[in-house]
Amino acid sequence: MSTKRPQRPMTAKAKGPRYAVGFIGGGNMATALIKGFISAGLYRPQELCASDVDAQKRQMLKRRLGAATSGDNGAVVRDAKVIVLAVKPQIMNAVLAEIRPAVTPAHVFISIAAGIPTRRLEAGLGPRARVVRVMPNTPALLGKGMAVAVRGQHATAADERLALKLLRAVGKARAVSDERLLDAVTGLSGSGPAFVYLFAEALIAGGVKAGLAPELAEELALQTLVGAAAMLQDAGETPQRLREMVTSPGGTTLAGLNELGRRGFTDGVSEAVVVATRRSVELGQG
Repeated sequence: MSTKRPQRPMTAKAKGPRYAVGFIGGGNMATALIKGFISAGLYRPQELCASDVDAQKRQMLKRRLGAATSGDNGAVVRDAKVIVLAVKPQIMNAVLAEIRPAVTPAHVFISIAAGIPTRRLEAGLGPRARVVRVMPNTPALLGKGMAVAVRGQHATAADERLALKLLRAVGKARAVSDERLLDAVTGLSGSGPAFVYLFAEALIAGGVKAGLAPELAEELALQTLVGAAAMLQDAGETPQRLREMVTSPGGTTLAGLNELGRRGFTDGVSEAVVVATRRSVELGQG
């Protein structure tokens, strides 16, 4: 006579996060990171999700990159373990208050908002929130970015390594231990691309003023910047030495450099970095 074995009660399978990385904000930097993660093979499009109040941005992310999108910030936090905070500093407090009910100890938050210190992020997200603060820049859109990260008091070394791994999908990244340095990073590499673009505009305008057709002036200026940047990275020389190599006594380059000096070019650029740094500090103070 056979007896039936008692059936074990069925238990629900543990439900893990739907997405590997969620983005709060779907602007240019979030788009660059999503694109970089996919291109580097870190994640498949369906493993990424982004929220944004702008329906057109959500449609663009879904159409161009295949990422999931949502209009609900809290839903993204509930559905992903790693959250990239990619909103403007001015609305960060409101966003933190909105998503706080969905925050758990398992979450890792990576903030790319300029100026917002980890203490403010931790206070807004709740006790023992794991936060890594990052300052990237817009060349990440082409995989040529530069980013610096610092971890908050509750984030682990593994959280920091994860943030660096993600950032290196769109360029170079390094970590610092002193969070105060991130304001200077913001002033230099965060704002710096705009200073370079303004210099490019000035080069083009100078070429046109000297008699070149606008399209030729633009081609010459942009390729000059590309070549100079390559020399700075690959020639193994300091910027000063490279400048001296181009500058002949009594030549055209010296004449131009003297004019830049007369107009305060070097002081103006360095002071722009200082002023941008100061503004980062102000943003952090709310």
